[in-house]
Amino acid sequence: QVLLVESGGGLVQAGGSLTLSCAASGRTFSAYAMGWFRQAPGKEREFVAAISWSGSSTRYADSVKGRFTISRDNAKNTVYLQMNSLKPEDTAVYYCAADTKRPYSSMPYTTNGAYDYWGQGTQVTVSS
Repeated sequence: QVLLVESGGGLVQAGGSLTLSCAASGRTFSAYAMGWFRQAPGKEREFVAAISWSGSSTRYADSVKGRFTISRDNAKNTVYLQMNSLKPEDTAVYYCAADTKRPYSSMPYTTNGAYDYWGQGTQVTVSS
């Protein structure tokens, strides 16, 4: 069992920055790839970023590449999403997720189905 708790969401003006955190507890956090996903009203949940267990591999959606950075601190059981140059279209509920089915995998997955534990989400609203 893995418990994921996101924090750091809020309201920010376009062009601003936010950093999301996801604290994990339970099973061995450091062995698992982690991902960030988001879901805007009326839309399906979509991939944002993912990071391998060691942090050596990262993947990003084209829509956030160059603006968002995913990182992790295995000593603190926490994964982060630094979001810069935010746009109104980034408005969504952001979820972190853990892939515990493939421990020590070198490349993180970008699909919803690859992740088996999810947090409750944190709202990010970007005003224009």
